[in-house]
Formats: sequence, structure tokens, C-alpha cells
Amino acid sequence: MAAHIRTGNFGVLLTRCRVPGLGCSGTVPARRLSSVPPPGTWSSQLSRLPHRDLYRLSVSDPDRFWGSAAADRLRWMQPFQRVRDCELLSGRIGWFLGGRLNVSVNCLDVHVEKHPDRVALIWERDEPGTELKVTYSELLETTCRLANVLKSHGIHKGDRVAIYMPVSPMAVAAMLACARIGAVHTVVFAGFSAEALAGRIQDAGCKAVITCNQGVRGGRTIELKATVDAAVQNCATVQHVFVSQRTDRPTVMGPMDVPLEEVMSSQLPVCPPESLDSEDLLFLLYTSGSTGKPKGLVHTQAGYLLYASMTHQYVFDCRDGDVFGCVADVGWITGHSYVVYGPLCNGVTTVLFESTPVYPNPGRYWETVQRLRINQFYGAPTALRLLLKYDDSWVKKYDRSSLRTLGSVGEPINHEAWRWFHSVVGDGRCPLVDTWWQTETGGVCIAPRPAPDGAAILPAMAMRPFFGIQPVLMGEQVSRTLRQTEPELGSGWLLPFAFVVLKEDLRDAPSAVLQQLRDLVSTKIAKYAVPEHFLVVKRLPKTRSGKIMRRILRKVAMETSGDLGDVSTLDDPSVVMEILEAHEAYRKQRKEAQKKKQ
Repeated sequence: MAAHIRTGNFGVLLTRCRVPGLGCSGTVPARRLSSVPPPGTWSSQLSRLPHRDLYRLSVSDPDRFWGSAAADRLRWMQPFQRVRDCELLSGRIGWFLGGRLNVSVNCLDVHVEKHPDRVALIWERDEPGTELKVTYSELLETTCRLANVLKSHGIHKGDRVAIYMPVSPMAVAAMLACARIGAVHTVVFAGFSAEALAGRIQDAGCKAVITCNQGVRGGRTIELKATVDAAVQNCATVQHVFVSQRTDRPTVMGPMDVPLEEVMSSQLPVCPPESLDSEDLLFLLYTSGSTGKPKGLVHTQAGYLLYASMTHQYVFDCRDGDVFGCVADVGWITGHSYVVYGPLCNGVTTVLFESTPVYPNPGRYWETVQRLRINQFYGAPTALRLLLKYDDSWVKKYDRSSLRTLGSVGEPINHEAWRWFHSVVGDGRCPLVDTWWQTETGGVCIAPRPAPDGAAILPAMAMRPFFGIQPVLMGEQVSRTLRQTEPELGSGWLLPFAFVVLKEDLRDAPSAVLQQLRDLVSTKIAKYAVPEHFLVVKRLPKTRSGKIMRRILRKVAMETSGDLGDVSTLDDPSVVMEILEAHEAYRKQRKEAQKKKQ
């Protein structure tokens, strides 16, 4: 298992970023950094600027932009003295230096002071109509009691705690309880095997595990405690297993096991928050990369919270009093940022969805929207494609007038799912934000919103960089495949297009071969990596030395073949006309297929 990776590296796509928690451009020496903006700068001046001016400020003067936002939007126990000190080449990343705060205070206490009875969580349990509402004051009390339980069992600042729980108020309280005392939580999806759970516990060096006796999903019960029992047999660092009761089924308790609700009832409902440095660890989250081995990613306190809060507000147009419906599991980064930390930092009501999209029927999502009056709905293309198979009546029978924004997350959304989501679910009136980001970034990096007033949203495109983000595609050849869609902020998309040359004995059955290629890419890489277009050609344009002239293929794919440039170096220039003719036939075939669908 890989060592923990400190966030700040955007991999191959984002090489210029001036975003807290994600890293810095590293082009500005520390001695030249601007001073901390005076209090009130964000609320009184910057937040009122039009989008174009705000974005320009975020990339031209990130110290002023993020410094003023952090000073005004977060509550500090000790103000920060410097906005940033970053140099990516050497791996030095520091935001809001000298500042101290507590994330749970920003997610709970500040709101309890203003509106203690506002609903913080709506737990949409597996059975429809059995939702449970938890106010901010109730969530604060539960968090404090749980935090006191952890402290009484020797869990303190810097200790690692694994959370293996279904989506529930207790899971949220467990995360916030760790944040309150400075412990580092690592939430593991409550569907992973004992082996997967054990590997993460071992790598993080967890001192305790918080779990439930069982999980409930889609009408089925899942034996979580049994999985934890099997996992901790191989985890020498674990001293305690705290067990919450999700169902009434009795649990066999061992020497390390602690009945959570029972011990919480005897604890005080108040727990003083730990003062934490801006760059202290908040949580670890394990993600599987191209190697298939989980990597432990670190997110720290202030930068992560600020970015989650701002992206939640600006990308989804989330306003005071809204009910935000993100149906992700808390075991993923989406659940961390847009079920828990972002919405709670902004003081809105967040939905915890325990069930599945088709339980007890394919109308579950939309019945929930109607009953809870959800304003923003954020889900995955995988679920949308599943629901596409059913009749639209499962959507239209429910009142969705409360919806104001739709969101897509987890993988690129295909055009068919995008149009259905927008026109059927949103009645064509809700902006649909297709969001691009990663576990490593902690929050949305590219999305159609925020944007200038009246700016268009193009189907199935993430489109615009968030504040502080400047998308750059690495490599000259790759960068040329970025199709510009508007000059404003360089929105664009990558065009997946495969040119295929078949062997002689396969030319009579191209459809079968192409399907095999799609399946191969889908299983070996990922479904989203499957090229949208496959064009069968007799041969490729090659120079006399055998090098493929990719610029010709690129222009054919992007339908800009009017100017192919110099082709005199090709071994046989007639290949160009062959490819153009094949592409024209392919275009006509696609048009006919689309007409038949309509």
C-alpha cells in the first residue's frame, strides 16, 4: 500500500492552480507574497464583483482573493499571518500560515449561535417516508458526546480513527467528533471487504474503529460488525471498536468492543474544541489509482474547508435555507465535501441518502425530492443511466418544482443521460452542472457554474474553471485536442476519437471488432475512457520513415480538415482522401441513426 500523498499535485491536467488545500502555482517567492487583507474585504467588496472580475482576481492576486475569503468566511481561534507559502516543485504547500481554527466549530457552533433549531441533517433512511431530521444544536450535542467518548478512551489529537459506517447522522457526528478533538478520520466505504478495510486501517495506523452492528440498503441488511471483527484480527494498532446500533439485532461484543450509544449517554453534551493549525491533518481518504493499490490522500484543515464551502455555494447556487441533496456515500470524497463539510460550513440543510436509486421503485430519487423539497440534486451518471431504462412516468409523477440546480459527479456524463436529466428531471429549467474534480483536489475544479450572467451551459461539458484554477493540458500534441467553445475562460472538451485499421481477415465484421474494443477499454481502463467515435480506415497517414502524421487525424476528427497543411512528406498522400471519404460516410451514417432515434 502506498504512502500517504499530500494534496497539491494536479497530475497531468491542472498545472496552474492558486487554490487553498490544492497547492499553489509556485511561481511567486514567499518574500513577495502580499499581506493579509483587512477583515471585511470579502463581504464588503469582493463578493459583490461580477464573475469575470472575481475570476481574474483569483488568478492574478490569489493572496487577496483567498485571504479575504478565509478571513471573512471562517471563524479563527487565531488569525493567520500569511496567506500562502507554496512551491510545488519541492513539495512545499502551506496555506493561512499561523492561523488556528477548528473545523467542527465552523460547521456547528457558529450556526447554533444564530439558528440552533435549523435542520442540519435529513436522514433519508432506506424505507421511504421514515426520514429523521437533526437540528444543528442536536448535531452539536451528539458530536460533543461522541468526542468525549473518544477522549475518555485515549483518542487524542493526531490519532487515526477509521469510520466504517453507512450514511447516517452518527457517521457525520463521528467525522465531526474527530475534527473537534484533532483526531484524523479515515472513512472507509461500508461495502468494502474485511481485507480492504484491514489494509486501510493498517496503512493509517488507526487506534480505533467506529462502526455499526448492521447496515441497511435497498431492503437488505449488511453485516458491518462481522466485517470489522474479521478486519481487526490483523490490525495490531486498534485498541477499541465503537459499535453503534443501526438495527435492533443484538451484537456479539468482544473485549475491544464498546457500545457507542450506551457510553455516549453518560458523557457531557459539551466538548471544548481543540485549537488546530491551518495545516494540521483533517482526514485521510484512500483512493485506488491506475495501479489498483489504495493511496492514502491527506486533506488539511483550513484550505480544504474553505474550498469545499466556496465550491458548494458557487457551483450549486446554494443559498441560505436551502435543502441540498447529494446522494453520494460518505465513504467517498463527494460525501466528505458535499454531504458533510461544504453544506454544514455554509449552514444549510444536507440530505443523507441511505438507500438506492431503485428502492423500492425507480421513482425513489424523485419521490424524495418531492417529500423533502430538495433544491439541489447532485448524483452520478451511473445512476442516471440506470434510471434511463425506465419510463419517464417514474419521474413526472412527482413534484420537482423545488429543484433549482442539478449536478453530475464521478465520471463524464454522456449526452443521452445529460439531456434526460436536464429535460425530464429538471423540466429544462434547472442549470445542470457537470463537475470535474478528483479525490486529490477535494472540491470541484471545473464546472459550468459559476459563470457570467446569462452564460450558456453546453451539454455533457464541465466547461469553466473555478476560481483560482487555470486548466492546462500537458504536452503539445495533447493540448491541440482541446476544442475551444468560448473565448471567455477557455472552456473546452477532449474529443475521444479512435482511428482503427482492421486486419484483412476481420474486415468483413467491423461491428463485432469495434464492440470488442469498447469492452476492452471499459474493463481494462474505465467506462468513461471508451472513445465516443470509432472510424475504420484502410490505413493511416504515415511519413516515409513510418511515423504517423497525427495532426491530419486530429483535424479530421475535429472536422477542421479544410486546411490540412503540408502533406508532401507522406509516403502516399492519397491516404488523406481515403480517410476523408471514410469520415464523411461515418458522419452520414450517424446522422441517419440519430434521425431514426427521433
